[in-house]
Amino acid sequence: MRTIDAVVRAAGERLHPHVLDYVLGGAETETTLRRNREAYERRALVPRVLRDVGSVDLSTTMLGTPLALPVVLAPIGSLSLVDPDGAVASARAAASAGTTCVVGLMAKPGFAEVAAAVPEPMACQLYVRGDDRWLADVVRRVEDLGYRSVHLTVDSAVYGRRVRDLVNGFSPREAADRPDHAGQGGPRGAAYQAALTWDVVDRLRAATTLPIVLKGVVSAADARLAVEHGVDGVYVSNHGGRQLDYGCATLDRLGDVVSAVAGRAEIGFDGGVRHGTDVVMALALGARWVGIGRLQALGLAAAGEQGVRRVLDLLAEEMRSAVALLGSRTPGDLCPEDVTTYP
Repeated sequence: MRTIDAVVRAAGERLHPHVLDYVLGGAETETTLRRNREAYERRALVPRVLRDVGSVDLSTTMLGTPLALPVVLAPIGSLSLVDPDGAVASARAAASAGTTCVVGLMAKPGFAEVAAAVPEPMACQLYVRGDDRWLADVVRRVEDLGYRSVHLTVDSAVYGRRVRDLVNGFSPREAADRPDHAGQGGPRGAAYQAALTWDVVDRLRAATTLPIVLKGVVSAADARLAVEHGVDGVYVSNHGGRQLDYGCATLDRLGDVVSAVAGRAEIGFDGGVRHGTDVVMALALGARWVGIGRLQALGLAAAGEQGVRRVLDLLAEEMRSAVALLGSRTPGDLCPEDVTTYP
């Protein structure tokens, strides 16, 4: 597979149509999904010339964890639908490429199995679906397993209406409401999640000394609140366009969030990423690292662990070329002036 498009084609040939719809689909009319992708098409990169770009270094860090490239594998709870090794295969691919994986609490194999299989620094993503006792138990397990940070997803107060799945009668939520994931004496599972407020960030902060990333922020006001509540990272994401229909493209919101955070927290980003140039745009507009979700799942579907590794290698090749042609040598050299927007 010499190109990312070839990876995508291979995945489409291997996946059951209902699973492919689940991977590719978005909420309702899929307007948010389309906007995520269209945001890149409305922008252009501005090359610079006669600069020394003989050596390009893509390395960076995510909350202190070294990364060979500024791309991480975003959390996906249903990776086992596309490959039986699921999150273990993705995590191994990330480790072999010198980057990291954000492992979902609902991943299969589970986050404990992933940690045992891949003794490399990783992050753990969670939904809070229980009381303080539940939270303390989960955080203790995350810490004991050696995870380096906690990514709290906050854009899923309710489950988005994904029409492709509804039409197909497909429900891959992977037991999200299991009683064993809820606290004692209160609402359980996803119902608990719908009642959360900013207090949950304070509760998580009190429960752990690990860095906390708030995932699912597109509002500048929410970004400011996140920093005020002591988070270490703000992750600009709209859940891949799978939650709110007619929402904003994440790339369109990135600049406002960066301005609101004003250097007080690291900025992560995802949404519509298909090529290395997309990653470069996000970095130029202020992201420190970029997550891939669908592209990860498609790589896994195409060729398992090696398919995900191939996606990461292709992204790195494309990024290295784009960074050099912009007259830069590192991700930190990129700046907003490297990107222009068409009227």
